[in-house]
Amino acid sequence: MVDPRTPVVVGAAQVLQRTDDLAKALGPIDLMARAVREAVADSGATVATADEVTVVRSLSTRDRNPAQAVARRAGIAAARHGLTPHGGNSPQWLVNDAASRIAAGELDCVVLTGGESARSRRRAKAEGADLPWMTDDESDAPPVAVGDDVGLSHPAEIAARIVLPIEIYPMFDVALRAEAGTGIDAHRARIAELWSRFSIVAARNPSAWSRTAMTAGQIADPGPGNRMVGFPYTKSMNANNDVDMAAALVLCSADRAEALGIPRDRWVFPVSGADCREHQYVSHRWSFTRLPAVELGARTALGLAGLSAAEVGLVDLYSCFPSIVQLGCAAIGIDPSREPTVTGGLSFAGGPFNNYSMHAIATMVALIREGRSPHGFVWANGGYATKHSFGVYAASPAPWRHASPQAEIDAMPSRALATGADAAGGATVEAYTVVHGRDGRPSRAIAAVRTPDGARAWATSDDEALGGAMCGEEWVGRPVRVTQDGGLLA
Repeated sequence: MVDPRTPVVVGAAQVLQRTDDLAKALGPIDLMARAVREAVADSGATVATADEVTVVRSLSTRDRNPAQAVARRAGIAAARHGLTPHGGNSPQWLVNDAASRIAAGELDCVVLTGGESARSRRRAKAEGADLPWMTDDESDAPPVAVGDDVGLSHPAEIAARIVLPIEIYPMFDVALRAEAGTGIDAHRARIAELWSRFSIVAARNPSAWSRTAMTAGQIADPGPGNRMVGFPYTKSMNANNDVDMAAALVLCSADRAEALGIPRDRWVFPVSGADCREHQYVSHRWSFTRLPAVELGARTALGLAGLSAAEVGLVDLYSCFPSIVQLGCAAIGIDPSREPTVTGGLSFAGGPFNNYSMHAIATMVALIREGRSPHGFVWANGGYATKHSFGVYAASPAPWRHASPQAEIDAMPSRALATGADAAGGATVEAYTVVHGRDGRPSRAIAAVRTPDGARAWATSDDEALGGAMCGEEWVGRPVRVTQDGGLLA
């Protein structure tokens, strides 16, 4: 007997759009509506009403209330229409929030969706074509804002122009390499082998954007079509946001699922979840090689389900860059030799900005239904390894449980930030990257350095020779000088 307030995922769907004809290209609202209709069909029942329809914020629509527009086109009447802030943690956060409110009796049915038409939008911009779905639509009432809109960049980071993921995630990897004492070439070969394994998973995933397996050499070696982006990452090691993709989930209480006549073989149970964040800004993180919030958040979610990481048969770790997977495996306690993805990750399965993890959850639901494992674990990440959401899914029902270790994380030490005159002078390199131009040449070196009193400071240089040297030799631990305006001098 299943408790009537037990939350259950009853429908899941993913859609891809590959058309080169811009006149036929659907915008994200239509892609999301299609995903919702397919998720409803996947449930095996008719779902014409929902308590809520909520959309993960999209970068390729200007609709004021995308959830209301999606609901209208999908033929679903909803009492509330929600919209998340930016953040790749949003899909799993939404599942955790919906499951908690279903268990509390506040909701009986919720539809979650997200999607991007980024590829079509980029092509239209390049061709100077107008897309009807990129015009502002403010005819609907504003949506309900859901989720925590945490600022991601410290003013000092903004002032130093260190704000893009391709500028920050590589620094985590450089720090990991230096801590392990691995040579530059050996390290690149190792992370390329990891990414090759991701591409193999994507090759057998029917919902992946790219289904071509790549060798480690193809991923590691810079060249035409695979330029260096942010050292040590080639293009193949970056999330592929150039996609047209959408996904949707339908969650109900067990009571509503029974009333709708949804077959039991469609039910997958969210059994536990956790949400938390690291210290808000990278400037204040204690280390580039540890994610304490991931360690505590994953331990919380798994512990509430009565499981260890080793006991979960299916795992999907957020995978925008190799560094986040390495950090996640270490923090969660996952053997890096096992498959840490069910989709193939953001580089190969596709990285539709904030909504990747909804595709991971939809894939997890399908695999659990197939009997691949009785349990699955999803970690979704937003910002610069900033916001984290975790979920455990199961084939069998269990009371929903949720908690956050945020108070414990907030009590952990943070690092002081030095700027201006306080940062000027001698320092030691802690982590770094070198951003490359589209011509493949080093264009800008970015370094996090430690001042003599242990504070962190940021330093940058546009000296191509210095950037080239930093790509060929180990610079972590080297003494450098920082100018008062944040310049980096060897």
